[in-house]
Formats: sequence, C-alpha cells, structure tokens
Amino acid sequence: MPPTRVAIAGATGNLGIPLLKTLLDADHHVTVLSRTGSNASSKLQRHPNLTIKEVDFTSAKSITPVLDGVEVVISCLATSAIGSQNPLIDAAVLAGVKRFIPAEFGMDSLNPLCVQLPVCAPKATTQAYLNAKVKENPEFSWTAIANGWFLDWCLKEKLIADMEERQATLYNGGDVPFSVTLLADVAIGVLGVINHQAETANRVVYIQSTFVTQNKLIGIAKSIDGGKEWKTSVKSTEQVLEESYEALEKGDSGEALTAELGFCLVGCLSSEYGCDFSAHLDNDLLGLKEMSEEELEEVVASFLA
Repeated sequence: MPPTRVAIAGATGNLGIPLLKTLLDADHHVTVLSRTGSNASSKLQRHPNLTIKEVDFTSAKSITPVLDGVEVVISCLATSAIGSQNPLIDAAVLAGVKRFIPAEFGMDSLNPLCVQLPVCAPKATTQAYLNAKVKENPEFSWTAIANGWFLDWCLKEKLIADMEERQATLYNGGDVPFSVTLLADVAIGVLGVINHQAETANRVVYIQSTFVTQNKLIGIAKSIDGGKEWKTSVKSTEQVLEESYEALEKGDSGEALTAELGFCLVGCLSSEYGCDFSAHLDNDLLGLKEMSEEELEEVVASFLA
C-alpha cells in the first residue's frame, strides 16, 4: 500500500514510542503533535519521514492547520487526558482527516460494567462524540483498539507479578484468564487498522498477543528458574474497586493515580468485565500473530532477576 500521512498525539509515551517506530519502518509519513512548550519530542530520533509540530491540545484552531493533508490521527494521550480529546477530534474533522484512533488501548469499552469505571467512562463519551461527528461528516470515521493489559509494561511495572522479587497479589485467586498484548504488537494492530480502514470503520477492534492467568505467568517463571518459591496473597477485584473509589474521593493527585490503576486492574482482570478477548479477536484481519508458548516464556524470562 502507498504511504499514509499519519499524525500522533502522545508519541513519547509507553505506546507512542514503539508505534512511531512501526509507522516509520512501514514508510508512512508521520507528524508528531507536541504540546506547546514541551521538549519531550526533541528526544525523538530524526527521520526523513518525521515532522514535529507544537500545538495547543485545548484548541482545535491551533491543531487544524497542522493536520492539513493528514489521513489518520492517532491519539496516544495518557489515561488522565482521555476525556479531553474533543479539540483534537474537531481539528481532525475540520482538516479532512479520514480516520481517528482515540486513546483507548486497554479494557473493553463496550462492556457495560467497564463503562461505569471512571477510567473507562470518558472512552464511551469520546465514542459518542466521534459517532456524532461521523453522522455530520460521512467521510470521517474512527476505530478504537482494545488490547487488554500491555504485557511487557505490566511486568516492568510489577503490576500483575513481580518477577524480580517473586511475589504477587493474586486477584480473584489468580486463575482468571485475561488478554495481554505487547506494546510492539499494539503498534502492529494500529498499522492493521490503517491498512484495513473499510473493515474497521466506526467500531472497536479487539487484539491480543495471548491470554494468560497470573498463576500461569508464575508457573512459567518457576519452570525457568528451578521452582523458586513465590510469596503470594489473594485479593478480590471487588475490594480493589472499593479501595479505588475511596482513593478517588480523597482528591489529591497521588491518590488519583492509585485509583486510576485500581480501576484498570478491575477492568482488565475481572471476567465479568470481559477481560478475555480470545473469542472475538480481530488479529487475523489486522495481521497480528499470537505468541507461541516459547515466545511467552522468553518474555517472562526477560523480567526475571
């Protein structure tokens, strides 16, 4: 396929960096939208197909000229900013962008329980806003990507298991299957959306590198390091949900971050929240191959001390 002109908001984040590399490796032309006054994008490696433009993300007027000729806009804004994507959407519509990929990249935003979570409710609101724009502008469209947990990021941050210290909190006992996707595989999924716009228009697509349980990950770790003992405790996601609302009510930024993480744990590790996507995947359409057991073992081994 011919190169596509793409713009990314949030290109220096955990997902933005591998996504930018994947797009440039595929010979697409990428404009990175950088917040006015931020120097984060200055750290990006220079590339002939890469342009960096500063914008005011609160102003569609500021963003619109930068999107001239852009066909696809990808929002990789942080979770705390997903409720403020409307100016970026408005600018995309005004500039004639064909496809908008909002900052979802996580739990199932169509699950009725997920959308009640404070971290997911803004995603549903954004989808409603996008659908309204599609109705007004038939040439405009959107695709949201649900990928469950970022496996490599979660292991790095020790969220679902601490591979270095051999300890874990087992949510709902640790045997709940949930979808996980490597950051690089999410980028492949985005590339697949760009290459299959007709089939992915105005809907959520579901991807995964594999599905696991916490106990499976621990079992893999034990098989690699000779069965070293793990220290584990059990906690219900219902308790996590209650604690997260309590933290949110305290109002300070630290507690808000704790609450945000807790809500993500609930949405991505509770079966009733639809955390296992394996029965309704778009992997084949988007060109994403699931990991083999050997590849999963290699990922786990890379985080063992």
